[in-house]
Amino acid sequence: MSKYTTGELAKLCGTTVRTVQYYDTRGILLPSELSEGGRRLYSQDDLKRMKIICFLRELDLPLDAISQILKEDHPEKVISLLIEQQETALLDEISGKQEKLARLRDLKNGLKKQASISLESIGDIALIMEGRKKLKRMHWMMILTGIPVMALQWFSIIFWIVKGIWWPFVLWLLVSIPWGILVSRHYFRHVKYICPECHKVFKPTLREAFWANHTPTARKLTCTFCGYKGFCVEVWGGDGE
Repeated sequence: MSKYTTGELAKLCGTTVRTVQYYDTRGILLPSELSEGGRRLYSQDDLKRMKIICFLRELDLPLDAISQILKEDHPEKVISLLIEQQETALLDEISGKQEKLARLRDLKNGLKKQASISLESIGDIALIMEGRKKLKRMHWMMILTGIPVMALQWFSIIFWIVKGIWWPFVLWLLVSIPWGILVSRHYFRHVKYICPECHKVFKPTLREAFWANHTPTARKLTCTFCGYKGFCVEVWGGDGE
């Protein structure tokens, strides 16, 4: 059966000899035996215990708490729970890092498309990237709620042509008009626009935004700050402020 000296144990666990000796004096990790010369010798089980102690220390648990956990009848249950919590925390951290990486790449790609780079253009791109997911969710919400309305429209037209019955089309109008108003008000309450001239973020009137010529990401508007008239980039405007 393998035996380890204090130095060997410290090396295998990525710590220092002084740390192993300190755990001995605290009674947390006692050597299995002493050599004839008085050297501490640790067993394979001691090595496993030391690795557990190091793991718990990485979780910033105080030594007194570690000592109490290891004295439990079933310390593995507590340690297993701590491992699961650490795994969840690390996965959340990785997810956050990946999201930041995606935003950095979006910003990098956006800068490549700029003819000239300025602090204002970087700020505009960052603002666009920040609200992209929220805008996408809102677009999908509009599409999903609009599918039944579109289905009713085609059904009413076909029914009118084939059967000569017009009232389903009237029913569609009674449904689609309020739906269009509600969706439009909700949409324009949550978006704003960046002026490419002065780089200010502004909110147009509902009437101007509704009737403006537009692309999926921009609308032809008049900036309320500098008076620029042209396509302005759509961004997330917050929770209806």
